[in-house]
Amino acid sequence: MELTTCALCGCEENDIHEFEDTPICTNCYESETMSCVHCDRRIWVEDADSDMCPSCYENHTHCHECNILIHCGDALYCDDDIPYCHACYENSNDRAIKSYSYRPEPIFYGSGLFLGVELEVDEGGECSDNAETLLNIANAQGEKLYIKHDGSIDYGFELVTHPMDLKSHQTIMPWRDILSECVEMGYLSHQTSTCGLHIHCDRKAFGNEITVQEEVIARILFFVETHWNEMLRFSRRTENQINRWARRYGLKGTPAETYKDAKDKRYGRYVCVNLENYDTVEIRIFRGTLRYETLMAAFQLVDEICHMAIGMNDADFQGMSWSDFVSKISGDKQELIDYLKIRRLYINEPVESEEDI
Repeated sequence: MELTTCALCGCEENDIHEFEDTPICTNCYESETMSCVHCDRRIWVEDADSDMCPSCYENHTHCHECNILIHCGDALYCDDDIPYCHACYENSNDRAIKSYSYRPEPIFYGSGLFLGVELEVDEGGECSDNAETLLNIANAQGEKLYIKHDGSIDYGFELVTHPMDLKSHQTIMPWRDILSECVEMGYLSHQTSTCGLHIHCDRKAFGNEITVQEEVIARILFFVETHWNEMLRFSRRTENQINRWARRYGLKGTPAETYKDAKDKRYGRYVCVNLENYDTVEIRIFRGTLRYETLMAAFQLVDEICHMAIGMNDADFQGMSWSDFVSKISGDKQELIDYLKIRRLYINEPVESEEDI
């Protein structure tokens, strides 16, 4: 059998490896090439980055805690830019900013209709120290708030509350102090293109049976679609923002028809009323804000729409104009009434207001 010369060491062997059109002996094959630990592709040792091929090295990193290999897109980073896998990120007891998938056991405050709030803030940094400061303010008398990483935010995070009724949001949740501290630390919400305010409504408040719950949800959705122009003005979102983050489904003749059409379209969660959650209905139409009065107005609007949808039948709900709705608003919802005047959505004259943050 004819011997073949190794292109690297010059030895002659019968058992020669052809690697990238280069004949090399077994010893050189073992010493001068290696397998990428991620994709197992054989590469020259001199071309390797760490223990990976250049392509895998560029797109992967190792968890700082457990050293597991993770794709860069799946890595979670602290404010020191150190990468973590999801498990290590979540399991660290002293980490103020949780991963996006973090879901604690809910703690309920109050009674009746529970509202869970997600408020996105940006431009102030995804900084653990800042998050810790906000958590200390919110949770001084019991855990009410947690903070999460959100990939849609450039340089901030998401504030998430445990479920509370409206009274609890207004009395025991220190929203005014939280928002003031956010502003002090340089965060913005309204004045960004990234931040939204999402309000989750507990489905159980709508009735004990699924069919009853869905009738109420249908009326909520019908109200939003019927009064789309007023809701859009209330939300402070631009047309582009609403189409990207909270698009509408479209109005049909009745609440039931509107609800069925929305479910059939399967638009996902980036809609005005997200129907995909098992336990809640999520109102996603609002732009973020760090102004206390605007935040309370949004809570009160959602609370009012839900309670009217619970207490009225389809026929009465279909015949209700925006003026009818406004005239029925509870007198104790002063922030809502004032905000409606500011946005020229009230039956009386508008009033002046401070700019949203």
